[in-house]
Amino acid sequence: MNQLYTVGLLIVSNVFMTFAWYGHLKMQQLKVFSDTTPLFIVILFSWLLAMPEYMCQVPANRIGFAGNGGPYSLMQLKVIQEVISLSIFTVFVTVFFQGESLHWNHAAAFLCLVMAVYFVFLK
Repeated sequence: MNQLYTVGLLIVSNVFMTFAWYGHLKMQQLKVFSDTTPLFIVILFSWLLAMPEYMCQVPANRIGFAGNGGPYSLMQLKVIQEVISLSIFTVFVTVFFQGESLHWNHAAAFLCLVMAVYFVFLK
């Protein structure tokens, strides 16, 4: 069950992280933020989104870490997190930014990440 909690929390965490890191760019396109909006306002907006991210990321790592009785080593946790992060980012970009599209090299890079998961779980 810890595996499910860990991955679920990492997914939620990365949704918030992606919006915190890149959502302000979409907000700028939608004219919620203008080119003259002070940077500290944009940073504050991102921090407000980053708080729930950390509220999910930290428990995910604590629950999932083998040193705390979880199922994953630190390397496994990190690779899982990166694959989730890039998966969510890919969906985010293709849904919210119409000018961006996926190409064969993106698919190849993602395949390399899947292979990284495979290799990190080898005994």
